Amino acid sequence: MNHIMITGGGSGLGLGMARRYLERGISVSVLDLMVNNDNQNLLDQAASAGGSHWAFFEMDITDEVAVSRAVAAAVAKFGAPEKAINSAGVAINKTLADMQPAEFRKVIDINLNGSLHFASAVVPHLKQGSRLALVASLAGITSNYGYSAYGASKFGVVGLATALRYEYEPLGIRLSCICPPEVHTPLVDKERQEGNPISLELKKTAGCMEPDVACDQIVAGLDAGKWMIIPGALGKVTGFVARHLPGLFNAYVQMMVKKLMRQHPVSRPT
Repeated sequence: MNHIMITGGGSGLGLGMARRYLERGISVSVLDLMVNNDNQNLLDQAASAGGSHWAFFEMDITDEVAVSRAVAAAVAKFGAPEKAINSAGVAINKTLADMQPAEFRKVIDINLNGSLHFASAVVPHLKQGSRLALVASLAGITSNYGYSAYGASKFGVVGLATALRYEYEPLGIRLSCICPPEVHTPLVDKERQEGNPISLELKKTAGCMEPDVACDQIVAGLDAGKWMIIPGALGKVTGFVARHLPGLFNAYVQMMVKKLMRQHPVSRPT
């Protein structure tokens, strides 16, 4: 295994995965808008520990031309990737009444259209036995109160990954769909400051994972060739109930929402 390509590798889960592969001695291409100095140092340390190399390729996931250019440049430097992981994403935690249409479109453009841009750009470079992994979210299975944009985008990523599984696994290219619960990343810190209080309370159902634990389990799932990767015991249970006992799951969420609405009154739209 010589090359892993990761979008969103400049921070969060993408950074955590990149560091783990570098420590194994694998070259990593990081495709992102930027990598700050602290995270560059972390990548350098991981590369030094593993005797490996990494390179940054600037890219806006919403720009399909820029994505194709960055993917081609990474392949030119390190060769075809054995694993290509799309971890670029954004979250907006607002109810429909509080959200502007432009905000909804932004989330869809980054999370869902961005996944398509990356898949379209990288699949022609993938060889038999390689793996394409799209990071969705547990919200792509359950959604949440205040997640009309995020939930829609991540349900879309799960649907996209499923369709690509049908299209490419018969050709020898494997697919993984990664659906973590809340992970304590900078994205989550921002959400906790600005998010809807009902949504934030409901998210506690599936728990919040530390990044190192989540990344260890995600990488282990990729190593094992798993299709659906849900790190964390609470995340697995929540995903199982949502998929296999949807009536029970809906009743629980509705009960919790009504309880939380009494604590956090919601104005009815006029």
